[in-house]
Amino acid sequence: MSKYEPVMGLEVHVELNTKSKMFCRCSADYFGEKPNTHTCPVCLGLPGALPYINEKAIEGCMKIGLALGCKVAEVSRFERKNYFYPDLAKGYQISQYRWPLCVRGEMEVVGLEGKRRIRINRAHQEEDTGKLSHIGGVTLIDFNRSGVPLVEIVTEPDFTDTAQVRDYAKKLQQLFRYLGVSNADMERGDMRLEANISVRPVGQKELPPYRVELKNINSFRFMVAAIEYEIKRQIEALERGEKLTQETRGWNEEKKETYLQRSKEEAHDYRYFPEPDLPELRISESEIQRIRESAPELPWKKETRFMSEYGLSESNAKILSESKEMAEFFESSVEDGRKLGVGPRQIANYIINQKPDISVKVAEKIKVMDVGVIGDIGELGRIAEEVISENPDLVESYKKGKVTVIQALVGAAMRKTGGKVDAGKVREILEGKLG
Repeated sequence: MSKYEPVMGLEVHVELNTKSKMFCRCSADYFGEKPNTHTCPVCLGLPGALPYINEKAIEGCMKIGLALGCKVAEVSRFERKNYFYPDLAKGYQISQYRWPLCVRGEMEVVGLEGKRRIRINRAHQEEDTGKLSHIGGVTLIDFNRSGVPLVEIVTEPDFTDTAQVRDYAKKLQQLFRYLGVSNADMERGDMRLEANISVRPVGQKELPPYRVELKNINSFRFMVAAIEYEIKRQIEALERGEKLTQETRGWNEEKKETYLQRSKEEAHDYRYFPEPDLPELRISESEIQRIRESAPELPWKKETRFMSEYGLSESNAKILSESKEMAEFFESSVEDGRKLGVGPRQIANYIINQKPDISVKVAEKIKVMDVGVIGDIGELGRIAEEVISENPDLVESYKKGKVTVIQALVGAAMRKTGGKVDAGKVREILEGKLG
């Protein structure tokens, strides 16, 4: 067991799906468009061009902040973040630093040691940069993305394992989609992850005097792999007696390792100062209340309600609340089922196992098929034993630690019974029998 433990914080950037950009009227729908066709003097940083604020983007940031339990600041303002990079047309990015729009939220995540609350420092509004393409020995710049509304959510360094990080990032993606503020498609770059990682002796309370930032990770799998590699690299360096320093690193997927990009900047290196061309933001309490009341039921609250109101297992409730569309389809089917004498758990099992189109009248289908849920514990135990004896390879993999194969065993039970068992209950029985 290592004498060091990781200390991690996460920065998540998400592009908002507004029609126009953050500070001009150019279309924000740039994906797949001809390069440099959605631009104007404002997003190209031409002399004399003046920005103005996109109110819909501000609403989107507030929706995210309120859903995360943040306080919306009475007064916030934009600042210029000064640095040189080819994709930054103005030579500075309009962002927020000292006066963010939303502050002090939290989210509950699940990790290797159970549940943990992650403190959220801020959710602030900024603009995206252009996009670089490296072709041979040439670098091309597309400014269609420059100025697209971006929200950055910054946590405190509260993560202690990669399972927590993954759960947090996936819940944020789910939240963005529920709120309707972003598609959060990581392959398209709608959502990007950056992790700040340090290690310290186990039991030490003080934060380490350095942190390493992993930049622009665009998949959950890469994120977990990059963080695990970086933790290992830092621990090995400390054990060799080396001194770790602030730096920014990238992830090389082919080599499965992180690599140095540059030394890590501090806030003062960016020479933040108030954006002189934009007024400060003053959000009224009535506007905050309007945004709060317009928000949908959050996915994790919906999951809890599905268990208490409809008697679903935790695993089934999680699946059915995964997307807003799926949850609405389930609840409308439950309403139909009440008229036909078909219960919520029957409907849940049918939707999960048969994956019908949302236009299908599920309750009527079940009634016609006379699908019933097998609830007898003895019968479920017998089915579980048959599945175990018929799938020795899967059982061996499970016992060697590959716990994800339990889903394949549950699927085998479903096929054996024609979907007439509760997936959650079968899983519990299988796990019990497999130890």
